[in-house]
Amino acid sequence: MVATRTLLKKKPTVAKAASRQYKGIDLVPESWQTMDPYHPRRPLESIASRFEEGKALRERAPREAHAGWKPASGRPDPVGILLAGNKGRQQDLVPLRMGRMAASPFAFLRGAAAVMAWDLAQTPISGMQVVIDGDAHINNFGLYGTPQRDVVLDLNDFDEATFGPWEWDLKRLVASVNVAGRENGLNRKERRSAVSRCVAGYALNSQRLMQMGVLETWSTFAYADFARNAQVLKRYGIRVDGKFRAVMDKTLSKALQTTSQSLLGKVAARQADGAWRFIEEPPVLTSVDSTTRDKVIAALVEYAETVPQEVRYLLKRYSVVDVAHRVVGVGSVGVRAYLVLLFGNGDQDSLVLQVKEALPPAHAPYLPVLKMRVPHEGRRVIAGQRLLQALGDPLLGYTTIDGRHFFVRQMKNMKASMPIEFLSGEPFEFWAWACGALLSRAHARTGDAAKTAGYIGKSGAFATALTEFAESYGDQTESDHAALVAAIKKGRVKALESV
Repeated sequence: MVATRTLLKKKPTVAKAASRQYKGIDLVPESWQTMDPYHPRRPLESIASRFEEGKALRERAPREAHAGWKPASGRPDPVGILLAGNKGRQQDLVPLRMGRMAASPFAFLRGAAAVMAWDLAQTPISGMQVVIDGDAHINNFGLYGTPQRDVVLDLNDFDEATFGPWEWDLKRLVASVNVAGRENGLNRKERRSAVSRCVAGYALNSQRLMQMGVLETWSTFAYADFARNAQVLKRYGIRVDGKFRAVMDKTLSKALQTTSQSLLGKVAARQADGAWRFIEEPPVLTSVDSTTRDKVIAALVEYAETVPQEVRYLLKRYSVVDVAHRVVGVGSVGVRAYLVLLFGNGDQDSLVLQVKEALPPAHAPYLPVLKMRVPHEGRRVIAGQRLLQALGDPLLGYTTIDGRHFFVRQMKNMKASMPIEFLSGEPFEFWAWACGALLSRAHARTGDAAKTAGYIGKSGAFATALTEFAESYGDQTESDHAALVAAIKKGRVKALESV
């Protein structure tokens, strides 16, 4: 399908819009990324000219410049960054956060988005901006359910989402592939191969998406059932290893059984008086006092006004029966996160919502101030999710409790994580490839895949550079993790054994 368009005849230029510059981070927004009014007759450029614009950006930031990693002069103490990030959190849970991060270098990387944000801000960028996930490590890709009750593959964590350089997401992803590979016993050559596959997935999907219509790009998604992706995979000569299929089939089976109703039997029980209550499992799941309970329930009124009107009809048929506090993740430990148990059409119709505190994104100190129509961190998170995910949670919304910003989502929406700790060889490499491809599709929804593809090119120069970066940053992560462990041993940092 080809729309009537006006093509620019002039020589491609790198930038036509005013750049967003802050502390050396120079980004050029696309016209559709601004808050300017819609321009229904704006001139359009050809795919070829936009590809050449991306290619021209190599003069500003050669692809080879992304290789390697050395701590910049004046690099802050990574432990100090973590301690600063603990301010404002629930202090009784901070030792648990530190304990979880100290468990391994990969756990450290997961929780140290703020550390890597400082590091990435010192690295070269092409200048193209997209909505970035901000924490696109390999464990933040997985399975989740769509409103149509299919299970798809995609990004599934958006707490750090904001506008930023696309390279930052990809570098965090390849670094995580390298560090996870180390923990899975992969040698240097195997790690390089996995990272190269990851970048290849990103590059191939950018080349594919640049040929697709905008609406088609927004409608593209990947089924967790790989048999349903067979046509696309065959078209591009992608073979799925039998071992990977077996792992994916098992993970998909788990996702299909992970719903609010299945969660109900694990986290709640009917009391003698007939009421349903959450079952305490300290420190992960704990009760809240009556004041907090009332505030969380009252905040759902504001939340209901932020979901689409048609969803509000659905939501208003559910009634709250209990509220609890639940510790989640690694980096999120210490932020306020509540579970709300609701029932609709009887005991067989439970709904569990997560009401989670939204903090400013880790990359915010190194980027221009993000302009938002509604200045609310919870809204930023759900907007990022809606922009990056192909098919989102219809119950996404946001609210405020005691002046703190929160976002709201379904707690168990047919979600499951890939067991990357058990992957090696071809299954590990294929998952790295898939994550790269998924990240490319997420970026293409708000960026320009043609420019990205032009910058990356068809040679292996960019992949080679990022394999070098990932290996060096893997060394840095091990060093930073060792510094945290040492700080715990010396008593500088209080930590609890991971729970």
